Parts: sequence; C-alpha cells; structure tokens
Amino acid sequence: MHRVRPYLAIAVFFLLASTAFCQNESLPSDNDLAAITARGRLLYEYDQAAWHSSDAVMATKPPKEELGRYIAQKTDSGWVVAYGRLNESRDAFLVAILATQGKTLQEYSVKRLDPVQSDRGFYLAAAKAIETALHDFQGSNRPYNAAVLPAPTGQFYVYLLPAQTQDGVYPLGADVRYLIATDGGAIVEKRQMHKGMIPTGGSVPPGTTVVGGSHSHVLSNVPEDSDVFYVLTRKPPMPEYIGTQIAVYAVNPDGSIKIVERIKKRR
Repeated sequence: MHRVRPYLAIAVFFLLASTAFCQNESLPSDNDLAAITARGRLLYEYDQAAWHSSDAVMATKPPKEELGRYIAQKTDSGWVVAYGRLNESRDAFLVAILATQGKTLQEYSVKRLDPVQSDRGFYLAAAKAIETALHDFQGSNRPYNAAVLPAPTGQFYVYLLPAQTQDGVYPLGADVRYLIATDGGAIVEKRQMHKGMIPTGGSVPPGTTVVGGSHSHVLSNVPEDSDVFYVLTRKPPMPEYIGTQIAVYAVNPDGSIKIVERIKKRR
C-alpha cells in the first residue's frame, strides 16, 4: 500500500469503480460501521495490553516454561493478561503469571502465582479457541499474533494478524477472524478479512507530506475490524481510504468510519 494524499486515493478508487459492475448491495448502516469501529478499537487495546504487559513480565525474568500463551481480558478496572498453558488433559488453563493494567494501557503490575492457578472458565475456553483457530489457519510464511475477544452469546472472536517485525512498518492483510463456539472447541464461522498481504510503506518524494493511505477490498464491501486496528496502530496517525464495489470509506485516526462516496451501479 503506497500512502498517498487523500484526494489522490479517492480519485484512484473512483476510476477503478467506474470500470466495474458494482454489486447490488445496500450500504452499511451507522450501527454496522460503529460495530466495526468498536471491535477494531478493542482489538487495538488487546494488542497494546499484550505488548506492554509482556514487557513488564519479561522484566521480572520469569522461567520460560511459565510463559506459554498469553490471554488478555478486559475487566471493569482495565485489562488483565494471563500467562500460562493448557494442562496435558486440556481441561484447565494453568495461570502462572497475571499482569494487571495500571492507570494507562502502558502500565502493568506483575504477579507470579505459586502454585499456578487452574482456570476452567474464561481462560480455558479462550486458550482452546485460539488453538482451534490456529489448527485451521493457513497464513503467510511470517509471524502472527493471536487475539481472542468476546463475541455475542458467549462465543469468541479469534483474530490472527500478521505481527509487526520492523519499526515503522505496519503489516496489513492476510488476516482472518474466526467465530468460535463457547467452549472453544469448534469453528462457527470463518471470515477472511483480507486475502493477501497489502504492500505498505514505499518511498515518498522529497517535499511530500503523507496525510493518508489507501487500499481496496475484493472480499467484502465494508471496512474490516483489522482496518481499524491498522489505522489506530500506525504512526503518525492518519486516515485510511478503502475502496469497495459499492463505496469509498475513510477510517479516521480515532477508528471511526465514514462513507466518503457511494459508487453507483454501472448501467
């Protein structure tokens, strides 16, 4: 994805859309867009909790065998991240370390549990949900991060997103969202959010100020949760313009989404 000025991005999308037949599909409602924003923001918070809590945990020099998998949960008082592993019979998640958020998403206190705490509730189901998604996933040959978030009716969303491996380069694409059953053991729905990796970065001509980015969607006609996550993660903050067969959208730096232009169906 080459980041260009917003007016250039919109012009490109309009040109592409004018040469294709648009699907006979209604635009998403304000509530639909708000739901995408809410999930994307929560996904961003999850990633921040995992990142900063792991820094705090590693500073305590814990035994590697205690780290295993991390699972973050948002509570009324902030995020709590559990570090541990499934037991051999896979009927409990053994929590060895708990990292609890302080006043900000960047501050965490660390508590080592000795003996480890056996959890047969949220952490067990969430850990099994991640394993169920990973067993199915066929991703690119690169590191991935897993995030598990609550879904309606007690189910789980599991996101598998390409990990950032280089400062200043924010990967986008080749990502999947799974809807997993309440016990974590079965896939209810699989949503491929982006088919492949979308090129990011690129050289910027001297004297050019980058104020926005752009990409197009081929799998859906709406922005995805990971588009919001991408915008919230990218520095410096800037909007992302997304072209689909039915509309051009802008994901703003705060994660909110607006429809820039509806694409009329070709006659």
